[in-house]
Amino acid sequence: MVKPDLIDVRALTGVDLAPALADVARLRIAVFRDWPYLYDGDLAYEEGYLQSYRNSDRAVVVGAYKGADLVGASTGTPLADHADDFAVAFDGTGIALDDVFYCAESVLLPEYRGLGIGHRFFDIREAHARRLGFSKCCFCGVVRPADHPQHPASYRPLDDFWRGRGYAPLQGVVAQFKWKDIGQADETAKPLQFWIKDL
Repeated sequence: MVKPDLIDVRALTGVDLAPALADVARLRIAVFRDWPYLYDGDLAYEEGYLQSYRNSDRAVVVGAYKGADLVGASTGTPLADHADDFAVAFDGTGIALDDVFYCAESVLLPEYRGLGIGHRFFDIREAHARRLGFSKCCFCGVVRPADHPQHPASYRPLDDFWRGRGYAPLQGVVAQFKWKDIGQADETAKPLQFWIKDL
């Protein structure tokens, strides 16, 4: 069992953020291979995707380090930085994208789960969002059918964790993203449900 005090969880911004992105890409590929994402990722795509964090002076990467090794990470940027991807989903909600900070992925290697690191990821990103003047935080999670053939019997959804943090599903606000599932030849669209809270 890993001791929690051996894990250093800290925020990276500005020039400190960029050097961590290659390790974040590798973590995304490793962790998102599992249910419910089943993501068959590649580094070339990841490098392009993570460029938006390098380009934003208001982005944050929260890194969980064991010594010099990045064993977990979570990211966040203003939702407006992702307007091309998410604006349609928020149409008609009355919520201005400029008011919302987007908590993107949280990826943590399995042996470091259950140590409170997930809470630290949210604590630090929400504090970062408040310092920047945002009034809301959101994230989105993939929705898979209950009868999906790869649904593991042991899987515990994170809904209770998210609700405990004060988040609630934003009814009708669903984005569509394409990626290639493990074992599939082509990309397919998946629905991602948004959750939101007031800061």
